[in-house]
Amino acid sequence: MLRFMCVGDSQTIGSAGEHTWRYRLWEHLRDTLDAPFRFVGPRETLYDTAQDAPVSLEYPPDTAAAFPRAHLAGWGEGWLHMAPLIREAVTAHRPGVLLVSLGLIDLGFYTDAGQTAANVRAFVTEARAANPRVRFLILPVIPNVRAQTDTPFGAELAHFNELLAKTAADLDTPRSPVLLAEPPTDYDLATDTHDGTHPGASGAHKLAAAFARALHEEWGWGESYESAEESRGAGSTGYSGHAEHWGHSGW
Repeated sequence: MLRFMCVGDSQTIGSAGEHTWRYRLWEHLRDTLDAPFRFVGPRETLYDTAQDAPVSLEYPPDTAAAFPRAHLAGWGEGWLHMAPLIREAVTAHRPGVLLVSLGLIDLGFYTDAGQTAANVRAFVTEARAANPRVRFLILPVIPNVRAQTDTPFGAELAHFNELLAKTAADLDTPRSPVLLAEPPTDYDLATDTHDGTHPGASGAHKLAAAFARALHEEWGWGESYESAEESRGAGSTGYSGHAEHWGHSGW
């Protein structure tokens, strides 16, 4: 059985009442992957913005009962935070594939591009210590509204994505591949996010599509995520103007 672990920050854990890209990817693989699979991980909750804590289990009412809520994602967590956790998580939950979306929080609050790339290396090393054959599929950081308005931050983000590509190429091996997913080229902060950072319904489809396409193209698993699926039920509130708060509670 294929075992996937989604690793990420606030864009991956999602907020109460959201399907999340994790669910959209699971839904897609359920319908297209001709093999048994599971989503695994040590956490199950969504983030509750009212309580400012990851304590919610409130997915939308139409969420499939069979969806495994398991993940390793946290509001305000990045490569810096996940690198020390990943060995234990891989040991305990035995994922064969890590689907990773991290970096924005690191660059926004904790580390520069070079330090963040070093934490990517630490993460890979720690995961391999638990499973030398684990596969990595990593989504580069998608610029948010701050990257559009804060020129130095935008430049640092672009620099990190360049370093991430080099790091992935350097660490990639046939035994334990380290591959990058192609970010969605049509990702629009005005329509695909709630606030210029966090994916709305259409954004969740597009992030799921990025991972689904890579899984299909690189390893032949499932099918490519069709554009019709991206728009299926994908209404979005979008954000109005620029996000006023750039803090952990605003991610």
